Amino acid sequence: MRHHPDPAATGTLLRHVLELLDADVAEVYQEQGLPEYRPRFSPVVRALRAEGPLSVRDLAAAVGVTHSAASQTAAQMARAGLVTHTPDPRDARRRLVELTPKARALLPQIQAEWDATAAAMAALDAELSMPLGDLLAEVAQAVGRRPFRERIADAHGRSRGRP
Repeated sequence: MRHHPDPAATGTLLRHVLELLDADVAEVYQEQGLPEYRPRFSPVVRALRAEGPLSVRDLAAAVGVTHSAASQTAAQMARAGLVTHTPDPRDARRRLVELTPKARALLPQIQAEWDATAAAMAALDAELSMPLGDLLAEVAQAVGRRPFRERIADAHGRSRGRP
């Protein structure tokens, strides 16, 4: 039985939706013979496929996550045999993340799942008042223009009788 969080708890609801989607996508990967592949690997695979080997810092920038998140994901992918970490020939202090031959061999199967997932998302979007990706992009832009902490601080000021 799936738990349904309070709609007023926006953060909880966002996490819940992500968990529902990720769990179902992970289950599809499992069913399709990709048991070690996780949804969170997809942005990394896309970036490495497009750009070739990247440092963790450059990978984080390409994917739009923190250095720590990119490092953790790359470490999980290395344990699954999907990436390697090798010294950067231009700077021995840096290590490059690169897709393994195993990952490259799986790319057609992974791409087929991405295509099916995109089609399923389009079908879900058709049931919504606006496409989920568009809404999330709009939220990200609004918070980028004015951080949420500023909005909270303003709400504190209003609740204390300040203009």
